[in-house]
Amino acid sequence: MATDFAELTLQQAFVFGVPVHLCNDYGHWLENCLALGQGAHVVTLNSEMVMLAEKEAAVQRVIQRAELVIPDGAGVTIYLKLEGIEQNRCPGIELAEAMVRHIGRSKRNQAIAFYGGAPGIAELAAQRWQGEYPGLKILANHGFLTEAEQKAWQQTLAQEQPCLILVGLGVPRQEYWIRDHRHLCPQGIWIGVGGSFDVWSGTKERAPEFFCRYNLEWFYRLYQEPWRWRRMLALPKFFFRTLIHR
Repeated sequence: MATDFAELTLQQAFVFGVPVHLCNDYGHWLENCLALGQGAHVVTLNSEMVMLAEKEAAVQRVIQRAELVIPDGAGVTIYLKLEGIEQNRCPGIELAEAMVRHIGRSKRNQAIAFYGGAPGIAELAAQRWQGEYPGLKILANHGFLTEAEQKAWQQTLAQEQPCLILVGLGVPRQEYWIRDHRHLCPQGIWIGVGGSFDVWSGTKERAPEFFCRYNLEWFYRLYQEPWRWRRMLALPKFFFRTLIHR
């Protein structure tokens, strides 16, 4: 039976006023969007982004307008649990991987796009995935384009109409870029994927299973990138606010 778009409506909860959608299978929800030709902006919500949304109204508006906001960070699911809402965490990198695999297996006659990272990184990530799915067409470009290169890249997206566009420019730059350019591929699924291209290219390693299992990926990331310590201060602030809220 064909899925009607009305069936794609998801229940929402709120974390300090920031919306998050509740779902048992976000990948299946996005697969239905693809089947219906219904475009979507996916935001991968974590504690840091919640705190940023409180300070920057533009970030709050982008999140509110996104068709899908997933609980990427452990802090978000812990907050929901304290509110009596059981919701599994959905790491953005895993959702993006699931979508690439779905498109690779389905052999859709459409491209996907990787945009972001340092020069050469998105291309290496694309090569990795094309090695697994040889027929998969991936458009790849780095996140340091000149103005002329940016215009050419946008023209490529508009012409090729990729069904999945993964943008790794970091928060909130990637969210703003998706907001400003998703009209180029209105039927595409747009996901902000942070540093996923670095992991897929082999440039960096994702946190070992122990850190993932116990929701300590943030600690491993801080170990890899100690310069992020100022941004990481949002995490204790979030948990302190959560305790006060309770």
